[in-house]
Amino acid sequence: MSKQLGFLLDSEKCVGCRGCEMACKNEYQSDPTPRWRQVFKLDENSYSLPARMFFSMACNHCAEPQCLKVCPVGAYTKREDGIVVHDHDRCIGCRLCTMACPYDRPQFNPSKGKAEKCSLCYQRIDQGQKPACVAACIPGALQLVEINEQLDRKTGVLKTLPGLPSPAITNPSIRFIGPKQGQQIRRD
Repeated sequence: MSKQLGFLLDSEKCVGCRGCEMACKNEYQSDPTPRWRQVFKLDENSYSLPARMFFSMACNHCAEPQCLKVCPVGAYTKREDGIVVHDHDRCIGCRLCTMACPYDRPQFNPSKGKAEKCSLCYQRIDQGQKPACVAACIPGALQLVEINEQLDRKTGVLKTLPGLPSPAITNPSIRFIGPKQGQQIRRD
């Protein structure tokens, strides 16, 4: 694989507006559920800062995607740029991927009887555009980046946030800036 694309989220810039969530919904989904991208609030009780903090999560396009490993029909593939793509036509709705992902990102759509997930807007990327969620992020909290050692060595860049599964499970292609140590995530 030549590179691994992923997301960089600055939780101190994220204002919780859900613009990224709505952009994804508007771009791809007509059903009210599932939500491929979701904004979560960081637990205020776990830190002493007076400000509210948020983080936005979609499929992490993991280096070692569990969804791809467990799919019995090969509905998941990984592109050369690291994007994990789900083929809706091949999906049989067995839900193994939804159970295997420690981040709960593939989600079952009961009206279609199949799993669905973020595609990192690979069609937009192939046309030289940003993913819809990144393009809609007005404060610039969400960015499309190449996940590499250089990024991981930058001061303040974290591989995970408190409360998220261990990155050792899937090696997710998401990095975070902030929050400070000791903060917990609350999923509302």
